[in-house]
Amino acid sequence: MAQKAMSTSMTASLNEVRLHDHDRFLTLLFAPMPQRLSLIALYAFNLEIARIAETVTEPMMGHIRLQWWRETLEGLANGETRGHAAAVALSESGLDIRQLQPLIDARERDLSEDVFEDMAALDDYATKTSAAVMGIAARALGGEEKAGAAADAIRHAGIAYALTGLLRALPVHASQGRLTMPADVLLRRNVDPHTILAGEMTEGLRAVIRDVADHALSHLSAARMADFDPQLLPALMPASLCDRYLDMMTAPGFDPFRERTDVPAFLRQLKLLGRNLRKKI
Repeated sequence: MAQKAMSTSMTASLNEVRLHDHDRFLTLLFAPMPQRLSLIALYAFNLEIARIAETVTEPMMGHIRLQWWRETLEGLANGETRGHAAAVALSESGLDIRQLQPLIDARERDLSEDVFEDMAALDDYATKTSAAVMGIAARALGGEEKAGAAADAIRHAGIAYALTGLLRALPVHASQGRLTMPADVLLRRNVDPHTILAGEMTEGLRAVIRDVADHALSHLSAARMADFDPQLLPALMPASLCDRYLDMMTAPGFDPFRERTDVPAFLRQLKLLGRNLRKKI
């Protein structure tokens, strides 16, 4: 992955991203050094806070863990890493740590029992999480000015990738008692939330999945039409993989509770390589 030996913490962070956020791991291949190290640290940190809700047994423990990360980020300015590999990687990355605090605040939403009222609320969540990560990655790759000029592309790509991820994670979230589909869409499609939490596939839920997938595709299309400097492409690349995942989830007869939406790594690599050659999302 690197042209020179990485630190133990950076290597450990890279391995975590490879194991648990493989799409972003594959995009790292297209980022130049030393910016690649910044992206490794960013993605490892994002992974840490994104999976808190899935690893705690009660919300209070999740809030404590998020607060731990707030305090850890504050301590990085004084060289304090608390010995955590991702924190050490951040201290070595050159990232502006102030950009990371809002990501922690956004993850408070994962610990709430409140449902998303509508698609706009889901978009807002995706903007503050997935799109925000893409924005930080874009600034690491091309600087503030280029990232600012690409704000539309970043926002749309981030939302598309987040919505795709929420659809793919629907069975996992349901098993944890979490409902991530918009309430107004569930109501319009006459879907009882309890059937989702029970892992029951219905025609109504199939329609909900199509609605959210169509919304994700509209954002993906907007991202592809927006202008951005090709230097920023590695930051937006995860969205390039949305098409295939959404095709699988909207295929006739697909049941997310019994079928997986995994795409072989070599096919994802080929897709990303093609997009990189074309300098397109």
